[in-house]
Order: sequence, then structure tokens, then C-alpha cells
Amino acid sequence: MHLLLDTHAFLWFITDDPALSVEARRAIADGENEVWLSAASAWEITVKYGLGKLPLPDEPDRYIPLMRSRSGIALLPIGEVEVCQVHKLPPHHRDPFDRILVAQANCHGMVIVTDDGMIGRYPVRTLW
Repeated sequence: MHLLLDTHAFLWFITDDPALSVEARRAIADGENEVWLSAASAWEITVKYGLGKLPLPDEPDRYIPLMRSRSGIALLPIGEVEVCQVHKLPPHHRDPFDRILVAQANCHGMVIVTDDGMIGRYPVRTLW
């Protein structure tokens, strides 16, 4: 299975936060699955860190790649194809970070690991 982590799922996985569901944790840790973090999530983390809304043990440019690497999570760049699909999505969610995740998941046949019920309203597979 190809898993695309929502930002909170990534943060909860790397910090072993109990808010991450057992099913999500198992799927992410399963070596048979390919696990990805969108560049959009790295951007979201960096923005929230810069605004003082998300404390991290180190600056995002060091912390995110280090934690991705330690966890075996690949980086999914944002491409033109995905960006050009966003306008086709229904207006369920105004969050641009979540909308690009939905477009990326659809373009690449991925399952989004998320606790966000709004994402589940889109025509995309989710896991939690």
C-alpha cells in the first residue's frame, strides 16, 4: 500500500504520540507499505513553527529530514500535475495543505493517513 501521511499523522508517528490510531501506526510501521510525506506537510510544519504555533526540538530544515530518514518515510514533491488538479476538488476543505494532499493521493493512487474527517469527504481513500 502507498501511504501519504497527513501532517499530524507524521508528527504523531515520529513522536510516538498516543493520538495516532493503532491501525495507522501499524500501517506506517509495516515494511511492506511505502510511506510518504508531502512537501506540502513539510511546508505546513515550517509555517506553523515560524509562527510559534508548533514547537520542535530543532529547526524544521534539520528536524523534518532527520525524522523522515530515521522513520523510513520518503518525501513526495509537489508537481504541476497535482497542483493543476486542486481546482477540480469540491470545496469541502479550505485548507490548501489538505487540498494538495488529496490531489497528490489521487494522482499517485495513495491512501491518506489522517484523522481529519473533512478529508474523508473527498473522493480519496483514507486510513485511520
